[in-house]
Amino acid sequence: MANIDAKQYSPESPSMKSRMSWLWSEYSVIIAFVIIYIGASAMNPRFLDMNNQLNILMQVSIIGIIALGMTVVMLSGGIDLSVGSVLALAGVVSVLALNASGSIWIGVLTALLVGSFAGFLNGLMVAKGRIASFIATLGMMAGARSIALYIAEGGSVSGEVSGFTAIANSDFWIFDFPVIIFFVMAVLIYVLMHKTRFGRYVYALGSNEKAAMLSAIRVDRIKIGVYTLIGTLVGIAAVIETSRLNSISSSSSGAQYELDAIAAVIIGGTRMTGGRGKIIGTIFGILILGILNNMMNLMNVSPHLQGFVKGLIIIIAVVFQKRE
Repeated sequence: MANIDAKQYSPESPSMKSRMSWLWSEYSVIIAFVIIYIGASAMNPRFLDMNNQLNILMQVSIIGIIALGMTVVMLSGGIDLSVGSVLALAGVVSVLALNASGSIWIGVLTALLVGSFAGFLNGLMVAKGRIASFIATLGMMAGARSIALYIAEGGSVSGEVSGFTAIANSDFWIFDFPVIIFFVMAVLIYVLMHKTRFGRYVYALGSNEKAAMLSAIRVDRIKIGVYTLIGTLVGIAAVIETSRLNSISSSSSGAQYELDAIAAVIIGGTRMTGGRGKIIGTIFGILILGILNNMMNLMNVSPHLQGFVKGLIIIIAVVFQKRE
């Protein structure tokens, strides 16, 4: 009988297939980013222009900030469909506060308070009211947009304080302030999720809520904290959006931002069911969306088809998640 190399067939020895599977599972979004980046560079030479690269970062900064909060929510096993409407409401109220007070700081603080309070209400409905996050935030989406439309009488409101536009239209070295704010927020949320007890509790909650409760984790507080966090980030995004044009539209500002944020999170590898995902994955996910949008613009693809592309990407990402 031929001798069999026990080491070769040992279950402890990972096969090439398992190694490749692990590599794809852990770094698929980075691999996809590299492939798409190289493909975009080959398809259009204008893509590599430095101004175009910086423009991509600028374009994704607002959605990127929202996507960071959406990552935390989805890691907990929930979802927030109200981010676009809350952004519009926070923007409208903050501009009115800005004009009434003449203080930029009061305008910024107002946006943060409105966003945080809306998130807090979402958290209360989910945690204390036992309402599914999809339904609770869907109601907030309709309510926040309606209030914004009522306050602004269905139109736009503009800032009347000089200096407010400097928040989104200034730069440091070659980077615009919104890009810097996005990366600072990314670092802070990364530390929060991977280096603190709160982050560990969010992962535990998303993995198994009952087990988290049995482990003496205050699940309700974590849920409220998660939604308040994304509301605060939406408030920051509202300040940037408003400052960029010195105005905010109650009807169109923030429209479909929830789709872009959810797409970025899913592309980044975060599970719809919660408990698994990384902030770094979301960063690459939003960059992938930014590159795709930029390429479609450079190739004169109809903007009406861009939503179709995003929807298709979400479906493909979920399919790959189910196969893992």
